[in-house]
Amino acid sequence: MNDSQVTQPHSTGGRHARRPAIGYFLYLIAATLFALNGSVSKVLLEAGIPSARLSQLRVTAAFLILLVVVALTNRAALRLRRAEMPRIVVYGILGIAMTQWLYFVGIARLPVGVALLIEFTAPIMVALWFRFGLKEPVRAGVWWALVLALIGLAMVAQVWQGFTLDIVGAAACFGAAIALVIYYIVGERSVQGAAARDPISLTMWGFAAAALFWAVVQPWWSFPWPTLAAQSTSTGMLAAAPNALLIAYMVVLGTVVSFWLALASMRHLRASQASTIGMSEPVIATFLAWVLLGEFLTPLQLLGGAVVLTGVLLAERSR
Repeated sequence: MNDSQVTQPHSTGGRHARRPAIGYFLYLIAATLFALNGSVSKVLLEAGIPSARLSQLRVTAAFLILLVVVALTNRAALRLRRAEMPRIVVYGILGIAMTQWLYFVGIARLPVGVALLIEFTAPIMVALWFRFGLKEPVRAGVWWALVLALIGLAMVAQVWQGFTLDIVGAAACFGAAIALVIYYIVGERSVQGAAARDPISLTMWGFAAAALFWAVVQPWWSFPWPTLAAQSTSTGMLAAAPNALLIAYMVVLGTVVSFWLALASMRHLRASQASTIGMSEPVIATFLAWVLLGEFLTPLQLLGGAVVLTGVLLAERSR
């Protein structure tokens, strides 16, 4: 998923002094950890762990860790109001479970950088939703954002060669982008207003809903445990790493710690600043996938990726 653009309030509080340099540093570390998670997850998928099971493993383990964190730091947030439940269910199942699962399906069939570029079109969809769905004003730049994203994606897909991307993988990534739109919109509504919930406990409850969903759809007693010890077919630098170590990274550093760093950075950055540095994630992910997995994009595809990210940045600033 486009993890680094986590949902949170855009205010840093009146008494806390902003230090943008610290904010940029923290967010860049978070984006790097998120980006590395793409390569780590791909190795696990190539070891034979089904994408839905990998998603189940990630959300369930992350929920248990966040449950401990919230219990120790904000016990009152463990209470869930009945009025919140429908929103939490939508946020957890569609915004979290589906985003992660579809992203895993995508990276199993596409280069990690390409998958992230497609998923990163979500902010453009959000801007269009606010313009046409909610009838809220947006800047005219959203139209340039849409045009640039379409041109950039056409360059990445190399449409003049008959669309070289895997159709199922591309469709899954676009599905992940739509699910990410739900994550953004529902999450934004949940951290605003009189009954607002803090971002950490909101994420915990979202992961709880996602974990419960997967437990019902695919019960734990049917989990294919032998796949956790299977050898990956990847020939990259991560192939020799034990799956247990890769899973630990995916959950702890690739999810919980990276999310915490992104939250911490928002005490020093405005939303526009965070969205700008967040554009580094696909760039870093593409570089890491090249180094660790041997995946590479052509110069024209790299240029197309830059065009896509320019469009996304315009969309982020259009609201």
